[in-house]
Amino acid sequence: MAISAFFFSIMGLLVKVAGERLPSQEIVFFRSLLVLIFAWWMLKRAGVNPWGNNKKWLVVRGFTGFMALSCFYYGVTHLPLADATLIMYSNPVFTALLAAVFLGERLKKVDLLGVVLSLGGVVLIAQPSFIFGGASRLDPFDVGVALAGAVFAAISYVIVRKLRESEHALVVVFYFPLIATPASIPTALPDAIIPTWWELGVLLAIGIVTHIAQVAMTKGLHLEEAGRATAVSYLQVVFAFVWGMFFFDEFPTVLSVIGALLIVGSTIAIALYQQKAAKDT
Repeated sequence: MAISAFFFSIMGLLVKVAGERLPSQEIVFFRSLLVLIFAWWMLKRAGVNPWGNNKKWLVVRGFTGFMALSCFYYGVTHLPLADATLIMYSNPVFTALLAAVFLGERLKKVDLLGVVLSLGGVVLIAQPSFIFGGASRLDPFDVGVALAGAVFAAISYVIVRKLRESEHALVVVFYFPLIATPASIPTALPDAIIPTWWELGVLLAIGIVTHIAQVAMTKGLHLEEAGRATAVSYLQVVFAFVWGMFFFDEFPTVLSVIGALLIVGSTIAIALYQQKAAKDT
């Protein structure tokens, strides 16, 4: 999981670099196209039927994944790297809420507390003017888009839970770029910029490190208990802080660090609590 966190943080760093000139939706398109090629190759290698059984929900999962990715990449290119990463990582608390509504999973007090603490963490990171006075630390619209990405990611995870009984994991992975690649074309074309050779190299690297990170995450989830794996995955946030300070002069404030601790602490607590509850049943 530590290797996965490192490569996911490198992905965020590369998206930030590419986004200095390229629109975020253009980055989404290239990333989706590359992952689509990787996913198709893995399906063929495994001899799995790529089209699955529950096509309706597979398409919906692909669309929500596309929306989550689009919002996250927008956040990375418009917000400090660590802040965008942290806001996206608030998605587990929304997953708990949505799983209770749509899957009938029991919503516990720790889940509700996690929602409150995570949203409080987002407020401390954004420091909106209507609460703190003066100018907002971050653009409220940019924060809203990043937070929407966390919600769409949570919806995707809930759908994945619904699909895991009927679909091969590789099929679920395949439908994400299968939908995201064509869906990103109309949103990328209006502001499209022809990449330089350097930028094409960065875009290729984004696809490669994303694939490595996903493979490492899959292996990590098989080797580690879920709660511990979740905790280790938050090393990505630490890496994001380091990359932001080193490459982009993005230094956190005291309040944003407190907000980060609230988000990380609440989501790890939920994961560990769920792991303990699963052992007790």
